[in-house]
Amino acid sequence: MNKQKYIALIDCDSFFVSCERRKNPDLNNLAVCVTSGEKGCIISRSKEAKSLGIPMGIPLFMAKEKFSDCIYINADHFSYCEISNEIMSILKEISPTVEVYSIDEAFVDLTGLCKLYKKNYYDLAKYIKETIFERTNVPVSIGISRSKVLAKLASDKSKNTDSHIFLAGKASVKKLLLNSEIGEVWGIGRRLEPKLRGYGIKTAYDFIAKDDIWLKSKFGINLLEIKYELLGESVNKVSNGIKLPKSIMDTKSFREFSNDINFIKNELMIHIHSACKKLRRADSKCKTIGVILKAKDFKVYFDKINLEYETNFEFEISESALLLLEKIYSPNILYRSVGILLENFNSAASEQINLFLDAERKLKNEKLAKSLDKLEQKFGRNIVKPGFTGHVDYKQDFISKS
Repeated sequence: MNKQKYIALIDCDSFFVSCERRKNPDLNNLAVCVTSGEKGCIISRSKEAKSLGIPMGIPLFMAKEKFSDCIYINADHFSYCEISNEIMSILKEISPTVEVYSIDEAFVDLTGLCKLYKKNYYDLAKYIKETIFERTNVPVSIGISRSKVLAKLASDKSKNTDSHIFLAGKASVKKLLLNSEIGEVWGIGRRLEPKLRGYGIKTAYDFIAKDDIWLKSKFGINLLEIKYELLGESVNKVSNGIKLPKSIMDTKSFREFSNDINFIKNELMIHIHSACKKLRRADSKCKTIGVILKAKDFKVYFDKINLEYETNFEFEISESALLLLEKIYSPNILYRSVGILLENFNSAASEQINLFLDAERKLKNEKLAKSLDKLEQKFGRNIVKPGFTGHVDYKQDFISKS
C-alpha cells in the first residue's frame, strides 16, 4: 500500500513587487505595480495597488491616467530569477523532493518530514514561510494537501487567510471542494469550464461525483487524472527534474519605438541568448524557432521554421532567426518589441546523430556555449553581450564583447 502523500505548493506573494521591495524597502506599504516595459502593461501588483482597483494586464499608459497615485516600475527579470533561485535553494534544503513549477511557485513533498522537524504539517508550513521571509524578505502563501491539484487549490485559498497557510487534510477536503468553483481547479482552464458547467458541473465536488467512464469519454484521460487528484490520490508525483514548458518565448518592449534594423537585431540576439540559457539549464535542445515582431499599433508579425538539427546554441539559432527577422521586417513600420520563440524540445542526451553534421564544429559550439554560461555565472549577467552590429561575422562580434 502506498504511503499517503502530503504535498505543499509554495507561491510567492506578488513576487515581482516583493523583489522590488527587497531592493528598496521604502516601497513597503505603498501601491506598487511592476510593468513589462515603458510601453508595456501591468504584470504584478501589490495588495495596495489591487485595492485601488488596478487590473492585471492593463496597458501602462492607461494605468497612469486612471491611477496616478501608484508607483510603476519596469521589470528586472534577471534579479527576479536570482531571488527565485535563492528561494528554491531554501526549499531544497528543507525537503529532498522539490519541483520548481515556475519562477514564483514550487511543489514540495513534505511526506515524512514531520518526524524529522518534530512539527505537524501546519507548523512545518509556518517554519518554511518564516525561513523564506527571514532569508529573502519575500512573503509566500502555502497550501498543503494530499495531491498536487489539491495543494494548488489550497494555495489559492491560503491567500485569503491571515496566516497565508491553508491545510486541506482528509477531513476538510470535502468542504474545500464544495466551496471551489470548477474554474478554480488547476488544469480545467477557461476553455473547459463552460463545457463542464453545461453538464451541471459547477463545483469541484460536482466534478468528482461524475462517473469515470462518462468523464473519460467526454473529456479524456487528463481530466480523469484531475478527478483522482481531487480525491486525494497523488497521480502526478512531485519530481526533482526540470520540466520544460511546451515552448519558451523571450521578449521585451523597447524603451522607444524603433524601425532601426540593427537595433532590432541586437535586441533579438539578447533574447536568443536568454532563451538558450533556459534550454541548456534543462539539458534540452529545440528543433523549431520563431521570431515575433510587434508593431507600435500592436499588430504582430510572426514566422517560424524547423531547424536542420536540434540545438541550444545561440549562434546556430541566430543564423536562422536573423533570416526570419529580415523576412517579416519592414523599414516603414515602427516596432515596440521583438522576441524569439523556441519549440519542439528534446533531451540533449537523446539527440539523434546527424551524419551530415560537422562533429568538430558541433563540439566547439557546445564548449563555447558552456563557457558563456560559466562567465555569466562567475562575473554576472551581461559580462558577455550577444549582439549584431552590422558585421558579417556576427559570431566574432559576439565574442569580442566578452
